[in-house]
Amino acid sequence: MYSKLRFLIRRKYWTYRVRRAIGGSLGILFANGPTYLTRDTFLGSNVHFNGLRVVGRGRCDIGNNFHSGSGCIIFTHYHNFDGGAAIPYDNSYIVENVVIKDNVWIGINVIILAGVTIGEGAIIQAGSVVVNNIPDLAIAGGHPARVFKYRNKDHYFKLVHEQRYF
Repeated sequence: MYSKLRFLIRRKYWTYRVRRAIGGSLGILFANGPTYLTRDTFLGSNVHFNGLRVVGRGRCDIGNNFHSGSGCIIFTHYHNFDGGAAIPYDNSYIVENVVIKDNVWIGINVIILAGVTIGEGAIIQAGSVVVNNIPDLAIAGGHPARVFKYRNKDHYFKLVHEQRYF
């Protein structure tokens, strides 16, 4: 009983912090653990965080029915290492937006680099580093993350049509 109460208090605290930090949200959101988002982060509805951090000056759009494991990081800018005024890099940044479409599940300790789009219904395996776009319904993992399988398209769209979201 005590641990459930602690969980609910923790969830309420982190959800409150996320709502105050972001640029906007379309509805239901839960933050079950330490989650740090920027003012340039925009969320869909039914979004669940278990410990995610967005770092950078770019925009981060996260769609509906998103779920993340703990320890995830999304970068929306990177150092200007190839054309800057100093080596190995200068004090300027390259800003690139990140887009995560609807019904995406990101496993624990995933890193997503600036400029990446993750397609609808994609699943990113725990511990992966996403450096390139991931197509719709793809299951990807590794470093760098590579697509190794696709979800069953008919089953996926049947569940979407029936609005069966967790």
